[in-house]
Amino acid sequence: MAGLAGAQIAFSRLNLAGQQVQSVNLYGAEYASQSVLGRVVRISREGQVIRVEGYGHVLLFPLDEDPQRAATDFNTVQLDTTRVKARTATLLNGNLYLPLDTLARGLGAEYRAGNFRVIPARLQGVSSRAGASSDRLVLDLTRDVSFSDELRGTTVTVTLEDVQGEARRYTTRGAFVPRAQVARDGEDLRLSFTLPPGSGYRVYRVVRPGGARLVVDAGPGIPYTSPALLERISRPLIVLDPARVEGLGRDVTLDVARRAAELLSQAGWQVRLTRDGQSALGLNQKLALARRSDVYLALDLGRFPGTDRGGVTVYEPTGRATAQIVEAVRSGGKAPYIDLAIGGSGGTKRLSELLRGELKGGGVTAQAETVSRTLTLGEAPQAALLLELGWVGNEDDRADLASSGHLRAMSVAVARSVATYLTARAANAGRTVSATPATDTQASSAAGAGQ
Repeated sequence: MAGLAGAQIAFSRLNLAGQQVQSVNLYGAEYASQSVLGRVVRISREGQVIRVEGYGHVLLFPLDEDPQRAATDFNTVQLDTTRVKARTATLLNGNLYLPLDTLARGLGAEYRAGNFRVIPARLQGVSSRAGASSDRLVLDLTRDVSFSDELRGTTVTVTLEDVQGEARRYTTRGAFVPRAQVARDGEDLRLSFTLPPGSGYRVYRVVRPGGARLVVDAGPGIPYTSPALLERISRPLIVLDPARVEGLGRDVTLDVARRAAELLSQAGWQVRLTRDGQSALGLNQKLALARRSDVYLALDLGRFPGTDRGGVTVYEPTGRATAQIVEAVRSGGKAPYIDLAIGGSGGTKRLSELLRGELKGGGVTAQAETVSRTLTLGEAPQAALLLELGWVGNEDDRADLASSGHLRAMSVAVARSVATYLTARAANAGRTVSATPATDTQASSAAGAGQ
């Protein structure tokens, strides 16, 4: 540190939010470097102003490159919307350093020489206020926290991340939100309440010195808004992708797909086929459709010269998803409604079980196997399967595939299993579906009509 009075600068140890790090005593004030403080706050430089963001606060430090002058309390620093006289930021050997006492003052942290402690996030209580057209819930917190909110059916859930607090029920005086419940979910707290019909809600934070508040307004006076993902639950997209296979005299994959699509469409479901008898989507178009799907079902025939394999097989995709966003979420990504956008492997497994059960009910025995490195299945964000209708080179399979009754049975199994799966998925999401599922009567009638 050439040019600085060595006696006025000394390195020391600092307990920063439970971690032992290095600090520096600068002309009687304790400072820590940007690299050290970056573990607990976000620090950025805008010209000669240093911006610090953390725990719901924004602090602005003028940069004074004279350390001795920076360490005096004659500098003007902005803490949120208040300007105060305090120590400010400086440079040592080209590295940015910030004063710990000013940081603690602005962030609401506890500080004494050698120890900088961030106040634990804790829910101190929930209060309420009744209004003419909406009710208000106020969550008092020791400091600002990250939160998310979502509406499932008629239940609003506000998740407070990494917050301590008591799990309990609250009774309010409100006409629209008469009660609410706080429950623990691992390290998080969840506030939930029932949203009345025709009502909307909003959640916003109020940060203030010494704490923070999360405010929830709900009632008919608040405009109702619904995420597009929730609306998609009531109008899911089913994609049937029949492969074109020559050598059987009839297009059996398209036959099964068309019959299943007709049953599902008659029952109100939205179905797309990737091809018809004359034309087919290109690979890029097919992948784009797969990415939008809620159920993606490929239909194919086994074909390999010289094999004695036969029978119907339902394949579940395994391994890494080819779509990066799908793989990222399935590897642990979390966000509100994310399970409506990208499902885990459980949905595919459940659809596979339903399909094999419906096939068995129609007199068709199907094996269960897995398949990897299938591009379209890997791009589908929700349930995706490959249904192998039989083997071209197997004599028994060729006889079955020539039977209209056998193909109808598989079509009905596809329609019933998909409709059952999507109906249950909508119920689990807390939403009712506008489409009527393909009931046993509808499916049987449609199958019988084709005889």
